[in-house]
Amino acid sequence: MNILIYAEVRQGKLKNTALELLTLAQSLNPTAIDIALFSEDAGISKAFEGFSIREIFVISGVPLYQNDIVLNSLKKIITSSSYDCILGPASPTGRDLFPRLSAQLKAGLLTEVIDLKKENNKLVATRPIYAGKCLVTCSSTTPLTLVTLRPNVIAIQKPATSGSPKVTNQVAEKSSLPLKVVEIRQGKSTRPDLTEATLIISGGRAMANSDNFKILFEAADVIGASVGASRAAVDSGYAPHEMQVGQTGKTVNPNLYIACGISGSIQHLAGMRTSKIIVAINTDIDAPIFQKADYGIVADLFKAVPVLTEEFKKLKGKD
Repeated sequence: MNILIYAEVRQGKLKNTALELLTLAQSLNPTAIDIALFSEDAGISKAFEGFSIREIFVISGVPLYQNDIVLNSLKKIITSSSYDCILGPASPTGRDLFPRLSAQLKAGLLTEVIDLKKENNKLVATRPIYAGKCLVTCSSTTPLTLVTLRPNVIAIQKPATSGSPKVTNQVAEKSSLPLKVVEIRQGKSTRPDLTEATLIISGGRAMANSDNFKILFEAADVIGASVGASRAAVDSGYAPHEMQVGQTGKTVNPNLYIACGISGSIQHLAGMRTSKIIVAINTDIDAPIFQKADYGIVADLFKAVPVLTEEFKKLKGKD
């Protein structure tokens, strides 16, 4: 099985999802693994040193993501080789790129997968459905299969042996559309995006106002977490929509999710129920969030969160 990985680069830095995809690819016992990435820095390929990779394609000429240029460049690489599987991240970029690529290559597409195995010479994926209430296994019957992987579901494995992949520098294909991306406006926050964060602290309607979110930000600063909010908090004007976690917000999959003053409606659970560890803080012992939580604290969040912050500081040696 020959595999090509689309490694996402943002603001000149390789995303962690690239190493997750590489770990997943290696678990499939492939014949060969190639990587394609778009970067103006040829040295970015050094991030893969030590891994068992056949070839790395470093494609320049796309400082800002433009789907038709990336699509045409990847198609050129794919059609020149006999790949069985193309792996990419289930990120906003992956969700935009892979359906287009699948349609043009007439290849099967498995999206938002959380596990992928090879059974009887075909790829079988596991993915959540019905807002995460159920898991389904599915497979593709086409010779070439495209797969997008949810972030933070694969533990990155360091290479056991050293490798020295071939690095091929290319220039991106020209745009076939009369458009050009001239600017990407970044949010003010320097924290990891909620969809990629490994640690998240979220607040609900019980936060009472936007100023009270500062106690969540203080706790998040200690452990390097991102801060989210429930729809109730966003609708009440306590937090911007970009912080919303849930069915009508962002779907997250962190290693730790701390829900503060969030009742746990089905809409909110749809966006975070696959979190590895869930901690709930709520004064209502009958709140639905406790049915999903791994650990529950029945307390006033304004008393509990500062205590957690102090304990985090002790663990981090920031007393």
